[in-house]
Amino acid sequence: MSYSAVEKRRASIGVMVGNIKVGGNAPVVVQSMTNTDTADARATADQIEQLARAGSELVRITVDRDEAAAAVPHIRDMLDKKGIDTPIIGDFHYIGHTLLRDHPACGEALAKYRINPGNVGFKAKQDLNYSMMIEQAIANDKPIRIGVNWGSLDQAMIKRLMDENAKSEKPLEARLIMHEAMVRSGLDSAARAREIGLGADKIIISAKVSEVQDLITCYRMLAERCDYALHLGLTEAGMGSKGIVASTAGLSVLLQEGIGDTIRISLTPEPGGNRNREVIVAQEILQTMGLRAFKPMVIACPGCGRTTSTVFQELGREIEEFVELRTPVWREKYSGFENLQLAVMGCIVNGPGESKQADIGISLPGIGEVPAAPIYIDGKKVRTIRGTDINQQFKTIIEDYIQNRWG
Repeated sequence: MSYSAVEKRRASIGVMVGNIKVGGNAPVVVQSMTNTDTADARATADQIEQLARAGSELVRITVDRDEAAAAVPHIRDMLDKKGIDTPIIGDFHYIGHTLLRDHPACGEALAKYRINPGNVGFKAKQDLNYSMMIEQAIANDKPIRIGVNWGSLDQAMIKRLMDENAKSEKPLEARLIMHEAMVRSGLDSAARAREIGLGADKIIISAKVSEVQDLITCYRMLAERCDYALHLGLTEAGMGSKGIVASTAGLSVLLQEGIGDTIRISLTPEPGGNRNREVIVAQEILQTMGLRAFKPMVIACPGCGRTTSTVFQELGREIEEFVELRTPVWREKYSGFENLQLAVMGCIVNGPGESKQADIGISLPGIGEVPAAPIYIDGKKVRTIRGTDINQQFKTIIEDYIQNRWG
């Protein structure tokens, strides 16, 4: 690809998380997190399978108590039996050091440990507990993510930085000190892990906040001051369109600047909602930016007073559903098909032009136009289709094109 976002990728140290490479010029990796009780091994394994089949390349699970830690090896076994090799990341808070110590099979089954430096312990115990987790990572040859979070920053560090700022001749506003605390916490924790013996190729850093501008600022600072692999994401993006827009706004700026090696879209699902939505949004962000390709893209006309009834809308929706249904089949048979671009247009104004730009395009008749739909393939008009089965005819054209080009 010749996209600027690809060309400008920041040079970071590559980290192997199970069978997935993060950073080191590898493609940006999509990850997600379960919301099941990890102690319920069957429910957690089932949700990991769903997320993995949706396209999540890494999946994080909560490991918050003995029952959850004990379940982790069983979850890994269940996934292996299903043929799901997606790496599992353990999310540890407060007592992660004792869980890893008391449940060695948990530490072995996980592909990475996520450690929040703001709550591994307090005062004298902080370094002791953190060191125990790093030693477990070294013993099991596992990478870690140092996951600094806006809502659980090390209070002692904040106080120290605030005191230093207050004594400065030109004190900064409090929010800037919080940015520095976020970055310093991640970098100091990484330095401490290195002192204990963990390699730089075993460290990923994140600085999770809930506001877009804070996110951009913190990650720009991190990118300037280290070459560790970086995990991007808002800590609480929100529900529905708000969460999607906030995540897209923040991550797109950073990705365009070449910052970020793995991403998660932390959407709040509706009660009983599909957890896969955050995976789909992450993929769509990367694909629309030209950073990755996961499935054929459908460009559809928005409609206006020139477009007739709902024919083009129905066709656009049907082709989207067709692509979703066929993608798993195509993935098994055709390498490269995911780069396919399709155009479903509603009238003669932009229909032919947009169709010529796509690999395959159809321009449906608008109000007052001849009831026929020209088909464009690789920039050339190849035929015109008519009748009541235009939808099926167009699907057949797509199938034939994929087979001929990538078969």
